Formats: sequence, structure tokens, C-alpha cells
Amino acid sequence: MKPGRSQRAGAGDVAAALEAGEPMRLLMVREGALSPRARAVVARCKAAEVPIRTAGPREMKRMAAAGAEPELLGLVGPDPKSSLAEVLATGGPLWLLTGVAYPGNAGFAIRTAEVSGAAGIALDVSFDRDGRRQALRASMRADRLFPVLWAPAEEVLERAGEAGHRLVGVEDQGQQAPWEIDLTGPAVFVVGGEAGGVAAPLLDRCDVTIRIPMTGFIPSYNLQAALSIVAGERLRQSLLQA
Repeated sequence: MKPGRSQRAGAGDVAAALEAGEPMRLLMVREGALSPRARAVVARCKAAEVPIRTAGPREMKRMAAAGAEPELLGLVGPDPKSSLAEVLATGGPLWLLTGVAYPGNAGFAIRTAEVSGAAGIALDVSFDRDGRRQALRASMRADRLFPVLWAPAEEVLERAGEAGHRLVGVEDQGQQAPWEIDLTGPAVFVVGGEAGGVAAPLLDRCDVTIRIPMTGFIPSYNLQAALSIVAGERLRQSLLQA
């Protein structure tokens, strides 16, 4: 499997993905009349029990990576119900949030991780059941599209290290900015909560700590903003290598 997740746009690409045995997790179908080939592909996806969702032309165009307006749009990648070991095995980027206090902030971060093509996200937080539901609602229910794991940070870092992933801390310390180091390849990006950041014992386990430059007087970015800066830079580097 390719690291992380990717799109298959159009009936031909979706059909090719099915024939290649790629793990199709979601099929989006444009509203209105479909071509015979597209209808045949939809039938194959139904037979394979791939979740199918109908969307309008505008939404299809917005979600398609190439900015086109395909009849079909398939999502290939890890099963949203994947375990931590299965997510790490893909070799795609994994985000780890620790000590986040507000479900809304966690939800926005989950959404950002999904949009940037992460293989999954793990959260070590003290939310109760209602707090987790709030976070998933704020994420636009991104948990339907990629793995959202609730797991202890120590376990995530231990297993990630064993799997050969680089551990990257994101903090207000560190000698390099995100764009000064290679962020591609198997990695876990560790981001701390709004007040305390990444706990020292976790930060000590990281292979590298990057610092996002700041020039204002407020001591830190919002959690989602910090994650977005690093996620965007990682995606930029990945696209340049493609």
C-alpha cells in the first residue's frame, strides 16, 4: 500500500484501483446522470461493499485534487477502523496530540490532519465520551475517512519507534524551522496542548524538535494553526518529491 491516502478520480481510475486490489474506503458519486462506465464501476463498488456517498458537482470539484469535476471520486488508504500497528505499517505520517484541553481544538486538528493526507491521528487526552463526540463533530466527522485513535502517547511513541518512524516534536523550542528539515517519510509528529505544550519526557524521546517562528507577543500559536503550518510544509515537500 502507498503511504497515507490518495484519490482516484474518474471512472477509469477508480476501476483501475479496484482491479489492482487497492483498498477503496469511500466512493463519491456525482449527482445526476452517469456514463455507462461510471454506472458499472458504482455497481462493482456496491458489490464490494464500498461505502458510497452522493455529492453535487460543486462539492465534487472542490474535493477533487486536480480541481476537475469527475463523475466518481474514490478514496484509497487505511481502513478508518485500523489499529495503531496497521496505521504505522502504511509508512504514512501519523499525528499525535497530547494534553489537549478543548474538544473543539482537537476536532479542528483532526480535520487538518485528514485534509493534509495523514495516515491517521492519535490523541492522548482526558476527554470523556461527550468530549470525544464534540471533537469528532468539530472534525467534520473525519473519523469516517481515516483512523482516529485514542491511545496513550508513550505507547504510540514506543510502537512508532519500533516500526522505524522518526519522532518529530513540534514546540516553541528547537533549532530548525519546519522548512529547514526533511519532513517526508515515515514519521510521527507530536503536538502538545494549548497551555503546557509537549511534556518534557515525551519531547526527550523525539528524534528532532522543530520550532515554528513567531514574531508577535502572544506566546504561541493556536494548536490547529501550529499543526497546519507543519502539515502544510510536509505536504509541500511530499508533492515536490512525487
